[in-house]
Amino acid sequence: MGNGLPEVAELFLELVRVPSPSGEERVVADQVIEYLRALALPVDEDDAGGRIDSTIGNLLCRIAPNGEGAPLFFCAHLDTVPPEGPIEPVVEDGVVRNGGGTILGADNKAAVAAMLEATRRIVAENRPHGGIELLFTPKEEVGLRGAEAFDHERLHARLGYVYDHAGPIGEVILGAPYQVKLDASFRGRAAHSGMYPEEGRSAIAAAARAIADLRLGRLDEETTANVGEIHGGTARNIVPERCSFAAEARCHDERKLGELVQEMLETITFAAQVSDCDVETAVDPSARGYRFKRDDEAVRLAAAALERTGFQPTYGLSGGGADANVFNERGLQCLNLANGMTDIHTPDERIAVADLERMVDVTLALVEVARDGT
Repeated sequence: MGNGLPEVAELFLELVRVPSPSGEERVVADQVIEYLRALALPVDEDDAGGRIDSTIGNLLCRIAPNGEGAPLFFCAHLDTVPPEGPIEPVVEDGVVRNGGGTILGADNKAAVAAMLEATRRIVAENRPHGGIELLFTPKEEVGLRGAEAFDHERLHARLGYVYDHAGPIGEVILGAPYQVKLDASFRGRAAHSGMYPEEGRSAIAAAARAIADLRLGRLDEETTANVGEIHGGTARNIVPERCSFAAEARCHDERKLGELVQEMLETITFAAQVSDCDVETAVDPSARGYRFKRDDEAVRLAAAALERTGFQPTYGLSGGGADANVFNERGLQCLNLANGMTDIHTPDERIAVADLERMVDVTLALVEVARDGT
């Protein structure tokens, strides 16, 4: 290659150049399909797109076993958070960045590229394995929608991996939090703010009081809460009749999360009462948490693979969700591994070319240790 970049980096650049916000993944999906079919591998697309309002369904590619060992599945999502400008990836000092002033899309196209390049090498070199399945999902960033719509019974493998954590390679994510969405809609009474303000009941004031009284941010080492959106009012000179806000809470302890959500509901109800407003609330569990032990098979294989590629495994917990949440809830073992992404979801998002190469090596090592029964 003229620019001297390794193949996985070239592939990554091709993938990130194409915007693929949640629900609009078609062009990137077609790139993945074309790549796999060029390797003479079959790709099946399910009907999830129509059910979750995406331009694609889930893509599944199955590589038949040619040796002994446990089959593995590798999963990555094709969508990104919405870019707010052009995506113009550049390589500077061995690091891929976006020169266009918005996200790069390493989350999760760095994983897509590493998994595809590892697959190419396995096929080209006829490496023995116990079976490999590749799954590429849409709409992960807006609630794991693609994975939730996928029929996990189609997978032969019971062990799987996602690379969807921004951290140094070697970090193994043993758990993710339970998550709940909470929506509050306040209704007061409209009135002219200059002529008859005493006749009005401000829904915005009620919502503001509730938000001020909520415990937000990092509440302890395993619990967070946030209010991320607020909407209300009709005009500057009208006491606002309606206001709503969207909140969330996360915790690695399901019981503690339930107690926090109840506290938030009571706080919201009290704020409405003292403001002489009505309020309606809705609670939606958005992701079930999970927790691995170090001697679980998926963790042991990952540790062995990382050690084979020169990394000392470290263990931690995630504050966010990933497709792994869905598969673990359904009884599979799906482990999330950090892959070197930095500052995801920001204009400073970046990843080192060397880390793209290293995750190819980690993928190959995972296949090897699953074959060897390490």
